[in-house]
Amino acid sequence: MTKNRNTGSISVLYLVWVMSLLVLFACTNDDSKLSTFTTSYGNFSNTLLIEGFTEPLQSTSITIPGFVGGFIDGTVEYIIEDGTIVEEGQVICIIDCPQILSEYEQINISLENAETGLNKTKADLNLQLALLEAQVRTNEADTKISQMDSLQLAFLSPSQRKIKELELERASTEKARYEKKLEALKLIQQSEIRTLEIEIDRLKIRVAAVKERVDALTIKAPRNGLAILAISSSGNKLQVGDNLWTGRPVATLPDISAMKVMILASESDFKLISINDSVFYTFDAMPGNTGTGKILKKSPIGQPYKRGSNVKIFDIEASLDQVTTMPEPGFTTNCQIFLKQVDDVIAIPQIALFDEDSMKVVFVKRHKGFEKRQVLADMSSTKETVITAGLEEGEVIALSKPNVSLVKTSVILPDSLINKPATTDETPKPEIMQGIPPGMIPPGMMPARP
Repeated sequence: MTKNRNTGSISVLYLVWVMSLLVLFACTNDDSKLSTFTTSYGNFSNTLLIEGFTEPLQSTSITIPGFVGGFIDGTVEYIIEDGTIVEEGQVICIIDCPQILSEYEQINISLENAETGLNKTKADLNLQLALLEAQVRTNEADTKISQMDSLQLAFLSPSQRKIKELELERASTEKARYEKKLEALKLIQQSEIRTLEIEIDRLKIRVAAVKERVDALTIKAPRNGLAILAISSSGNKLQVGDNLWTGRPVATLPDISAMKVMILASESDFKLISINDSVFYTFDAMPGNTGTGKILKKSPIGQPYKRGSNVKIFDIEASLDQVTTMPEPGFTTNCQIFLKQVDDVIAIPQIALFDEDSMKVVFVKRHKGFEKRQVLADMSSTKETVITAGLEEGEVIALSKPNVSLVKTSVILPDSLINKPATTDETPKPEIMQGIPPGMIPPGMMPARP
């Protein structure tokens, strides 16, 4: 009795196993379960999505000026708020620089002392000149008196006559000495005054030069505009207490009527992007706002992503040729860059292309099962690959590799076709909106089809 029960249990298990195999076999051989893709001719675009930010196309940079023989190095004492609308001549920033202010005060004191010294010297010299001129006039009077006494020489004794002659000679000698001393004093006076005047002129030049630096400590707006503060060495916007020196930017006054887009690309993305590639923009902060442009410049030198990092980023400048609403400076934008575009080609999903025996193959659906077919692939994107040979429009291909039992036939391309160079011609990169996926082009901005 027990033996029969065990035999019956084994039979049931065997039956269940056989039925499971039949179901599994049936499912495996059911090609209707596989997802498929129908080929068709269309436009192929290889795009790259990178984030960027808007910058003014033109702006006035406000920097700490430099001077011949002078240098500014101080801290911010006052600065306006970032994004303030300023008028021409309005104070933007005041720099505290004790060295320059102290130098200016000392030079002014030196100038005042020199001017005072000049006035004192002139007074002293004028006094000496007046005294000497008085002595000259006294001597002239004495000489005239002696000359009048000379008329009496004929009536004097020889000794008295000799005394009078000696007095006349002495008066003449003193007159000549006083005249020479007067001339010498005038020359000395002119020389001393000229020396002091030269020193005063030199001090005035120094005062003017230092005053120019003192005036430069107060930064004013050169024109009306929106003031965007510069970034300090700490990585934040400038604020009170930050260090500023000659040549250091303080702020910019952008011309917000025209913008460009700056893109920070990784090295791998940088290599894919070319000058004149078309760009389509969207703005997170401005839903519905879109724009177009093209790549203008690529910086050949990368910068570390952050201090000590080996990862580099590269600056790329792009134009903003058309936009629904002009964004403000600093707005982030999603940049869809069109790397390659071709028209009227068959492009299939990447997942539908398989590698087998150094060949690219697809699995074409037939009435029963699938046909493994060799194809020639050309350019590709992250999602699609262009097929240049091996597929026709309207054929249905599997998106996943079918079971071996479903593959009924296999087709290999002839050598003449395999060795033939690809004939897919890349169409010129459009400068505006051509090739942008439908639904992304704002109304009224669709370009005319060539």
